[in-house]
Amino acid sequence: MPYRSPLLEAPRAIAPPEGHPESGVPWHWGDPFAEQRTAARGVVVIDRSHREVLAVTGEERLSWLHLVISQHVTGLAEGTGTEALVLDSHGHIDTHFVLAHLDGTVWIDSDPGASATSALPKGGKQTLLEYFEAMKFWSKVEIRDATTELALLTVLGPDAERVLSAVGAEVGPAPYTVTALPGGGFARRMPWPTRSSVDLAVPREQLADWWRRLTDAGARPAGSWAFDALRVESLRPRLGTDTDERSIPHELGWVDSAAHVAKGCYRGQETVSKVHNVGRPPRYLALLHLDGSPEITPETGDPVRLGERVVGRVGSVVQHHELGPIALALVKRSTPAGAELLAGARDEESGVDRVVQATVDPDSVPGEHAAPGREAAARLRG
Repeated sequence: MPYRSPLLEAPRAIAPPEGHPESGVPWHWGDPFAEQRTAARGVVVIDRSHREVLAVTGEERLSWLHLVISQHVTGLAEGTGTEALVLDSHGHIDTHFVLAHLDGTVWIDSDPGASATSALPKGGKQTLLEYFEAMKFWSKVEIRDATTELALLTVLGPDAERVLSAVGAEVGPAPYTVTALPGGGFARRMPWPTRSSVDLAVPREQLADWWRRLTDAGARPAGSWAFDALRVESLRPRLGTDTDERSIPHELGWVDSAAHVAKGCYRGQETVSKVHNVGRPPRYLALLHLDGSPEITPETGDPVRLGERVVGRVGSVVQHHELGPIALALVKRSTPAGAELLAGARDEESGVDRVVQATVDPDSVPGEHAAPGREAAARLRG
């Protein structure tokens, strides 16, 4: 059965529309814009208990993970975390997740339905757990589905430290610092969607109790709408919404934060290294400002056009408390920042035209990074 958070039974909790990627947890609590403003100026708590959790234990947990994920983790110290990907053999993104290393266990949490392309000749998709099990071979590791053990809450806002201190969930200031929670679970400092973001992985049977404690300490209930609006503003993608079957880490800003360019021995590494050395991925993740005068917005998967030419794909679309309607989009690198674009498509069944004008936020256009391979070739040519 699809997951449904017990917090959806609380007064004022509003469930997301059918088919929404954040289904199973509250979408908002009656005033999504006020929730966003409080996240920016005060403190909120967001139910993200629909995320799936795996636990990896055993003496070779780090050396084994190092071989099957995109991140360098052989030296991942206790009390720290990171982000990582699983790529297919062509370097396309299969899944994205966040890690926390604590007390001999590497906890991995991902969006619901995380999967990976099988390494067997027949290919096809497997759950992330099935993929990891298939790649275990003789390594001294144990992997289990820990989704029934831990549930994720996220505390956001400049007043987060006060609330966390009140409930005994203090965590160090460095990004991805991990500390144990009293009674089980852990707190993890995150660098997004705001600079004051902490994930709390709490025992699932204590989810409602932790929610009550946090709200009693002053955190305002907020929904996935607020989280997504801040995520889009901070240019952080959601797998499956802001990616397609051709997406590679460089296009999404996941190089360095989730994919290591220097280490070898992981599937898809050749693509990561080659594009890093050449320096020019074909697309980039742009923040689009949408014309808010029509009462319509584009949908995920709609095209982005420059004149008659398709130059991109719409991803997450949100209503932001300050910026109005905004979206993430994968657009061709040649797309100029100041160009007048059109985002959306016409629904042939209903006849509704959801095409609106859009512009690329210039701050979202990536700069040209130094390309070691290109520079070396230039030196050889003299």
